[in-house]
Amino acid sequence: MTFENKYARFMRNTGPAMILLPFGLILIVVGIILFGFRSDNYLETTGKITSVTEAASDQEDQTQYDLELTFSVDGKEYKTEFTGMSGSYSTGDDIKVYYDPKDPEKNTPSKMGSAVPIAFIGVGAAALLFSIYKTVDAFKKSKELDSMAPLADAQAQAELDNIKTTPGVTEYYFRLDGKPTKPGFVIEDAARNILYEGKMLKNSLVGARSYEFTDHRTGYTQQHEVGHVMTTSYNDEFFSVKSWFKFDGEKIWDLLHKQGFRMSTSLYSKFPNLTYEVTKNGSAFARIESCSKYVHEEEEAQHKLTIPVGSMYYRFWTASDDMESLFMIMFALSECEQTVVE
Repeated sequence: MTFENKYARFMRNTGPAMILLPFGLILIVVGIILFGFRSDNYLETTGKITSVTEAASDQEDQTQYDLELTFSVDGKEYKTEFTGMSGSYSTGDDIKVYYDPKDPEKNTPSKMGSAVPIAFIGVGAAALLFSIYKTVDAFKKSKELDSMAPLADAQAQAELDNIKTTPGVTEYYFRLDGKPTKPGFVIEDAARNILYEGKMLKNSLVGARSYEFTDHRTGYTQQHEVGHVMTTSYNDEFFSVKSWFKFDGEKIWDLLHKQGFRMSTSLYSKFPNLTYEVTKNGSAFARIESCSKYVHEEEEAQHKLTIPVGSMYYRFWTASDDMESLFMIMFALSECEQTVVE
């Protein structure tokens, strides 16, 4: 499994928890630090302002002041400074002072109890626990998926790497059918015979679209309801976009996973021709590559256009004749416009 797939799976399953993990730790640390500055046991006395100096302020509509003042505790006089004070002050004015009875040198113009640091620690702990729960749940989901549809082992990976030259493997082509208002897709062989077709019967901006899937080798036809693509993304996370649609009421990726299919993608090393290595129950099943609209090799050479256009054209190699499953996989890739799948 490529790094891109491992990272994509982890980020999709953990979601915003990966942001909450450092956020929670920071809040806990801040709360612990604030505990050292709490002053709920400080005593109140009255001090006398001895100097008022206007201080620089970030707020244009508010003037702040630095104050020098004195106060007495048990007959002993103490000097202190309060900086960044808002309000109206003059030399000789009285001002409240809160001081530590054990050490009056520790003093403040206002009290801060334990509620603030406790709140910081509480919120931080909740965020931390949630992120840990989501992380554990992500690994649990990964194990469930591996159990349902295992990844390729070393032998299967070697077969996928050499599938194009393996005896018994045939190259096929998946392309848009060219209908502008009700676009569908077809699978062709090298002689341009249409083997499998997903024809749109009803297009819809809202609600499900109707398709008729036909295996032209057998004549078997079945209608399906296909929902529109649903996409969820977390903008502060990389590879966290989730794209899926409902196929007859079930999420397309869940449906394919239940059938034992897994798609592993190498995002960078094969760009611009994205490659999807497909396994079924851990065994090599197919290799899919995105291509230009001219999916057949002779057309590609003739038009000298090899850069993929969108996600509607693929070439694939397989020894399987399960065209229904192959069509479903590429239909899902094309409809969801996925670049990283699992």
